[in-house]
Amino acid sequence: MSAGDTNIQYLSGVGPKRAALLKSELGIETVEDLIFLYPFRYIDRNGITLIKDVVPGPAQVQIRARVVSRTLYGQAGSSAPLDESALTSGRCKRMSVVVEDGSGQMEMVFFKGIRWNWQRLSPGSVFLFFGKPQAFGNKLNMVHPDVDSPSGASGGLPEITGVYPSTEKLKSSGITGKVMCRLMSTALNEYLHQFEETLPDYIMKDNNLVSRQFALLNIHFPKDNVALVRAQARLKFEELFLLQLSLLKQKYVKSRASKGFVMPRVGADFHACYNALPYSLTGAQQRVIKEIRSDMMSGKQMNRLLQGDVGSGKTMVAVLSCLLAIGNGFQSCLMAPTEVLARQHYANVCKYLSMTSVKCAILTGNSTMRERREIHQGLEDGSIGLVVGTHALIEDNVVFKNLGLAVIDEQHRFGVEQRAKLWGKNSTPPHILVMTATPIPRTLAMTLYGDLDVSVIDEMPPGRKPVKTMCINQSRKVALFRFMKEEISRGRQIFVVYPLIFESEKMDLKNLETGYEEIVSAFPLPDYKVAIVHGQQTPEEKNFNMDAFVAGRANILVSTTVIEVGVDVPNASVMVIESAQRFGLSQLHQLRGRVGRGSDAAYCILVKDDKTGKDAQSRLDLMCSTEDGFELSEQDLRMRGPGDLEGTQQSGLPIALNIASLAKDGALLSQARDYALRVLEKDPELSSPDNIRLDRELRKGRYVVKDFSKIS
Repeated sequence: MSAGDTNIQYLSGVGPKRAALLKSELGIETVEDLIFLYPFRYIDRNGITLIKDVVPGPAQVQIRARVVSRTLYGQAGSSAPLDESALTSGRCKRMSVVVEDGSGQMEMVFFKGIRWNWQRLSPGSVFLFFGKPQAFGNKLNMVHPDVDSPSGASGGLPEITGVYPSTEKLKSSGITGKVMCRLMSTALNEYLHQFEETLPDYIMKDNNLVSRQFALLNIHFPKDNVALVRAQARLKFEELFLLQLSLLKQKYVKSRASKGFVMPRVGADFHACYNALPYSLTGAQQRVIKEIRSDMMSGKQMNRLLQGDVGSGKTMVAVLSCLLAIGNGFQSCLMAPTEVLARQHYANVCKYLSMTSVKCAILTGNSTMRERREIHQGLEDGSIGLVVGTHALIEDNVVFKNLGLAVIDEQHRFGVEQRAKLWGKNSTPPHILVMTATPIPRTLAMTLYGDLDVSVIDEMPPGRKPVKTMCINQSRKVALFRFMKEEISRGRQIFVVYPLIFESEKMDLKNLETGYEEIVSAFPLPDYKVAIVHGQQTPEEKNFNMDAFVAGRANILVSTTVIEVGVDVPNASVMVIESAQRFGLSQLHQLRGRVGRGSDAAYCILVKDDKTGKDAQSRLDLMCSTEDGFELSEQDLRMRGPGDLEGTQQSGLPIALNIASLAKDGALLSQARDYALRVLEKDPELSSPDNIRLDRELRKGRYVVKDFSKIS
């Protein structure tokens, strides 16, 4: 049987009990699963440390020392030594062994395997002791070190040893690091010959890669550091290359299969809107519109992701794209995740369309029956050219005469089924443009959206002033309130954001309600008006309070992160974020983007709690140092890992990467993607004899990305 078909329990040294543990704790069911569990770090046992140079800490050290004495003790805390008879009576609970190497002495402590170690560690004998040194009182010791004779150093294990992922349950059940190494050695001895090469010879030669079998052997048991580095390089490249090859092949297949509406004309309404703009589009906006227009003229269905930092002008690009579709006799829709954002888009779109003949409507869950009837009629007879809305747009009773373009804002907030329903709104699927203000690092975008075309607006409109960002302690609240009053006296408005709605016993945080009371007492009526918005309110309450702030009737809006996405109040000049250390970088950046939309100086004040950890402080420092959303997202990826990227709502990656890291291997990912493109340009079907191995590997389905990250 192959390694992929052999249940792990049948590997020598495993059995049913250990197999059940390996499955529940590490997800290992087959021998192949075990071999694909790579070490996350390595211990180099080549070096010997003198006892006088040993420092207590997490780093493991190896010493070569002679046994001076050994002593048996009873219950924990007992300092009275026992005689040798305690070994057989069961009274012995601890053994202390003192060793020396000429530079100093050290204690080795054993709570298990006492009888065996007593017989082995006789005074005068010399051994290698390997473990984590710690200080106990004023003495150095190691608890349960690995003990090897100098002649058979490391007990038959290589000098560079892998450390595998583990859990307390595995360790307490006897599946230690040493046991994992033995199981891995057995698996490789019996099954390594079955692992066929996955990459064609020409790819290995071009990229200077070692064979798959060499890599698998040396990733677990490196001959030396050079072999380890080459094994890692091979396995990382293979993983990233096959992932990109799979994504790009899906894209090739989709682009050939998906016929799209051809839209060659630029209509009068596009020109009317464009010519009436009070400012010139940025170079980035113009470039992106050209990319979108090229897609819409190609005869293939557009599937494009539009990334743009907060305030970069994505909505303007979306409106002009909709007008391109309308100019060719089609309708367009713009779908937003929340009612607040949909209404704001609608207000902006109406402003942009005022110089055109296009009729625009808004459809949300709160639209009245009468409004719905009129909108449904207008969409069916084609009199409504552009509709803005929420999930209400994808209800079955919403029928378009001829939908040609669907724009989806903040796509990660919609489920796959919801997005797919838009496809059914016309006999030929409409063009799809997805917009996100969440800056996604290039490496992550390549993986999550590898089968989409990506456009980036990487230029801010002229006249937009930078937001001054500063971080303060709770103790500076009085000065903060004084500053807020000065801004309000200048006619400005202020956001105050809290991370929680109701107080949690586990988190020592001020909740929204106590924060609201604090603000109201510091900013009393009639001089100041404070509005509050949070997720527990009814839509009516939320809209009433939000409208009061947008219209300028309220000076301060106290809120949870409801206002994170899209709320546009040009008169708001200050963003105060309470307990800022609780937010991720991406979220903080989104919130900061709510201010600085007018022509006045804007401020973002991060108020941190007294107990702010080192990582959280690093995030706050980074926020104060740059306004570049893409730089922040790259740092966020490095600091938090891909599964934690705030704002992308991911539970992790669409496929499991065994060895490559998007945070650390960005350059290799780009190299792998470029090479995958070259391969597919020559052989899109992977049907040539040279690419048989690649075709076979992709057919296994391991590199097919889950649907959540795709539009279709």
